Amino acid sequence: MIRQTILALAFLAAPALSQAPAMAGDKPIAVVELFTSQGCSSCPPADALFGELVAEGEVVALAYHVDYWDYLGWKDTLGSPGSTARQRAYGRALGQTSIYTPQVVVNGRTHMAGSNSGAVRRAIETRADTVEGLTVDLSATYAGENLVIEAGAGQIGQRKAHVILVSFDAAHVVQIQRGENRDRTLTYHNAVTAMQTVGVWKGRSARFELPMNEIAAKGTGGCAVLLQAVGTDGLPGPILGATMVMFPSG
Repeated sequence: MIRQTILALAFLAAPALSQAPAMAGDKPIAVVELFTSQGCSSCPPADALFGELVAEGEVVALAYHVDYWDYLGWKDTLGSPGSTARQRAYGRALGQTSIYTPQVVVNGRTHMAGSNSGAVRRAIETRADTVEGLTVDLSATYAGENLVIEAGAGQIGQRKAHVILVSFDAAHVVQIQRGENRDRTLTYHNAVTAMQTVGVWKGRSARFELPMNEIAAKGTGGCAVLLQAVGTDGLPGPILGATMVMFPSG
């Protein structure tokens, strides 16, 4: 069963919207964040596994293309300093001595090699429906020309989290001409294009409203909404809730 919120948008002239979308889907079972690079020879198996997770539709899947392998001879066409900064912040939060690719972070709580299918799937499955899963209900619906985000109440001890909007592109097929993956044609899914904090959740039910045209302009694939705890040091913490808004192709 598809466990992601699908927001179907109709475009007259981008980014204008012509009608309200149909909503469908269930709560996702986890958030999977992949840190990858087109210049990393060990990344294609992780990218393929990530593509499987996207197709299965049970998790919020986001791919962050880092830029620190660009010096190897191929500049990642989807890479950004923001993705590298996100990974470095996770590295400090999770007590890592260094960062690496391919890396997967599940629910903001644990990390592993992104190519290790067994470890990735176990991390997803063992946290589903537990206190380390997505315990706060989160939904995104279209009202008029706005995106309305509604967060439920949290459990005892869940006092504050950021509401983060993560925009991403649709699938990209890339012909890599130089570097470690030279002469390979690879497909990349849900590559992150922008992140922004749009509100603060304080443990109680809350509603946030955003202009849909601004969101649609930042990514061709859609966006994810994450409810993520943030430490006093500003580092990312556990993800408490999540949903996805998918844009139609064409």
